[in-house]
Amino acid sequence: MTKEDDLRESRVLVVGGAGFVGGNLVRSLVDHGARSIVIVDSLLSSNRTDVLTLPGMEFIRGSIAAPGVLRRLRDDFDYAFHLATFHGNQNSMYDPLADHRNNLQTTLSLYQHLAGFQRLRRVVYASAGCTVARKVYGEAKPTLEDDPISLDLDSPYQISKVVGEMYGNYYHERHGLPVVNARFQNVYGPGEILGAGRWRGTAATVWRNVTPTFIYRAIVGLPMVLENRGRSSRDFVYIEDIVDGLMRCATRGTPGEVYNLASGVETTIRELAETINACLPRPAPIEMAPRRTWDHSGNRLGSTTKARRELGFRAGVGLKDGIGRTVAWTQQHLPMIEASIRRHRRRLEAA
Repeated sequence: MTKEDDLRESRVLVVGGAGFVGGNLVRSLVDHGARSIVIVDSLLSSNRTDVLTLPGMEFIRGSIAAPGVLRRLRDDFDYAFHLATFHGNQNSMYDPLADHRNNLQTTLSLYQHLAGFQRLRRVVYASAGCTVARKVYGEAKPTLEDDPISLDLDSPYQISKVVGEMYGNYYHERHGLPVVNARFQNVYGPGEILGAGRWRGTAATVWRNVTPTFIYRAIVGLPMVLENRGRSSRDFVYIEDIVDGLMRCATRGTPGEVYNLASGVETTIRELAETINACLPRPAPIEMAPRRTWDHSGNRLGSTTKARRELGFRAGVGLKDGIGRTVAWTQQHLPMIEASIRRHRRRLEAA
């Protein structure tokens, strides 16, 4: 049986389904024949988009930690995806309590509510590869799923993400909740809207990830700023591949296990900037800046061996192709993105 067969006619819960990853996942679930989908999203880090009005969709606005929201969720789901998050390292350092409320309290509340459900086949949790990666500069070694996790992490966001995995393991062992942990690397692609959601305390509310930030700035003629001269490296994974990996975690993943959703390709931030410039008729300027003092994850990438062996997952979209598609989407949706950024302009200028 293929994953498409497993998802067809299924009823699915997507917590955080209005966001970048969630919205792309929901569209794919519809394409694969899901019978009905319930999205729960507080719109803290996302905007209202057309995904909320797709056929078979029910949208519940609110935090998954709210008792009134949880009471509306009954034991009639085949799959659940927990993608909601308090977005990003820098926002979490500015407001650790908000990170706790929106990352850990949500996860614990959801799992406690789902613990007695009988119909669920899988609960897929979106974790972060940065929590496990070695804090090194120099040659990166692919991070394995069972590599040791340091107690010395860079931000509350990283802490809450890995503790979320621990809660999933506990609820699987204690209550039989079929949690599968999916560790994202650096996801990029169409659908990520700069400034989406409400102001969260820092400029990272708008400049939330390096790829959409660089692409937008390059398109409008602003410089791409390379911290640490762009020597740091990441494992960039296109959104289409992440969605495929999430569905494979749901239909083929083993409860209690964790899987890297990674490309396995190391790309420096300077190479990313050069790839973006190669997609534009007029290259954007590049500026150098010091290394971020809090960020010790210099060079990293994820091992792809386990996910390929157990899920049949392999990232299929290379960086050049993926960046080209994302540049084209950003150009097409530039007015919407700029309107989203403008909502934060006053606070952004004061930050």
